[in-house]
Amino acid sequence: MDDRQGRTTHFGFRDVAEDEKAGLVHGVFSRVASRYDLMNDLMSAGVHRLWKAAMMDWLAPRNGQHLLDVAGGTGDIAFRFLERAPGASVTVCDMTEAMLVEGRHRAEAARLAERLAWVAGDAMALPFADASFDRVTISFGIRNVTRIQDALADFFRVLKPGGRLMVLEFSQLPVPALQWAYDQYSFNVIPPLGGLVAEDRDSYQYLVESIRRFPDQERFAGMIREAGFGRVQYRNLSMGIAALHSGWKL
Repeated sequence: MDDRQGRTTHFGFRDVAEDEKAGLVHGVFSRVASRYDLMNDLMSAGVHRLWKAAMMDWLAPRNGQHLLDVAGGTGDIAFRFLERAPGASVTVCDMTEAMLVEGRHRAEAARLAERLAWVAGDAMALPFADASFDRVTISFGIRNVTRIQDALADFFRVLKPGGRLMVLEFSQLPVPALQWAYDQYSFNVIPPLGGLVAEDRDSYQYLVESIRRFPDQERFAGMIREAGFGRVQYRNLSMGIAALHSGWKL
């Protein structure tokens, strides 16, 4: 008998059975796939582009590297990696086929299709052999995983020795007054904006709630260490609205 049977987790501010969360998350991203990149620009006033540029600066892509980008269905991180390292290759793995379809369309338009592979898969049980990749990234996706520790362990498994993990995720502001102001914006602006632009207020309500349930910078760094990574560091972006976490398979 599976000892996880009957366990619960969170879906935003709701408690749900663990075996229900993946389906709920899949539904969210299937519904918003066609407007996902546009909503990212609107929600952050374009600042997410600066965060992703900072991610690439720290990751320092190199020709010949093979990147696995998890939960990267629309290809945003993959395209940036290949812009920095035209001789690299990227495999994008996402649980939502609709997101992968959007990414493939963008890749074909940008003529990058020959350097990209698109694979449907679960972050907690990646469909790849051990030690397959030089780098693993996940951007604004780890908080949607049912069991984050299981995903981090699988990231470690598929990395080659000497490989590097980098995670970009929303985080917590260290100043309570700033966190309060950011919460007011998040809860009062983003869901209505999602209703207007993506015609799906509920999905964006979930997204802002999921940010509040995600571990803060120090706790998440500890989870990365627990998965076996060394030289774990993080950098706050926009005072902690988002954070980059880095770890190495030593």
